[in-house]
Amino acid sequence: MTPACPTPRPAQDTILLGHGAGGLLTGELLRDVVLPALGVPADGALEDAALLPGDSELAVTTDAFVVDPLFFPGGDIGSLAVHGTVNDLAMRGALPVALALAVIAEEGLPVPDLRCVLQSAGKAARDIGVPVVTGDTKVVGRGAADRLFLTTTGIGRRIPGLTPSAVRAGPGDAILLSGPVGLHGITVLSARAGLGFEADIASDTQPLHRLVAALAPLGGHVHTLRDPTRGGLAAALNEIARDAHVGVEIDEAALPVPRAVTAACDLLGLDPLVVANEGCLVAFVAPQAADSALDALRALPEGSEAVRIGTVEQAPADRVVARTMVGSRRIVDMPLGELLPRIC
Repeated sequence: MTPACPTPRPAQDTILLGHGAGGLLTGELLRDVVLPALGVPADGALEDAALLPGDSELAVTTDAFVVDPLFFPGGDIGSLAVHGTVNDLAMRGALPVALALAVIAEEGLPVPDLRCVLQSAGKAARDIGVPVVTGDTKVVGRGAADRLFLTTTGIGRRIPGLTPSAVRAGPGDAILLSGPVGLHGITVLSARAGLGFEADIASDTQPLHRLVAALAPLGGHVHTLRDPTRGGLAAALNEIARDAHVGVEIDEAALPVPRAVTAACDLLGLDPLVVANEGCLVAFVAPQAADSALDALRALPEGSEAVRIGTVEQAPADRVVARTMVGSRRIVDMPLGELLPRIC
């Protein structure tokens, strides 16, 4: 009897690593599965943090961290979890008030590794001045969690006068970037695969709430804030263009891409625009406030390399275009697939 081949299952019926990479597949999963199941409108803007019903001055965000490896040049999963949560609050114009931290540890994880991760998270929280007020600890069987996963929830209070949202980006806005791109993703990938680039670079993981506070005097001129983590700058800009129904044009020559990141991307066939970051933000500000915003960002160490990278256009709506170094233009698409899995 000739064995029959099983009928292949459509990719959309199976969760892929790419569904967690922050690009097109992530968006489809949210739109087609997650949001409808929870009764959330699928056509609304997806922000980094939500405003609490009944109190628009309080913001809440939740996140999960599954980075591999747990320790990498410039940081670890513990400090990354704190920074990432604080930064998501900051992108809605909120300063952190309290954090919750839950641990999912795999049987066999060395206790010194867990202690080191939690000490790092505790130090990061103390340095920011936000308490970890509650949490949980679970242990699962070998092979069920790849050593250690962390989940966090953050509560923040909005800075008076700041109301950033993805839907507020408008034609004429200046697009500012607070620092270099690609450092976190390339560092983690290199440390995981032993590529050697980590000898020259380190993750940019850091809190961004001070940068946002520095922009507070500009008030309503600060239209949109986003930290380009999973999916990199390409995903962040595409999300804003989609939610605000505007066109985005950036200048590739203005992008601050470290030499080691460029070398790694050339070797691996990656676009620096899709590589994850954990220590920079994108700000869409009214054109008359662009110079003041740059001055405010550059006044702090974490924003010392801030630059203007582009402008918001009326059309073509929902599209990101890059002016290349040779004078042509190319479309910057939303990333597709598992370009850099497990980086946060």
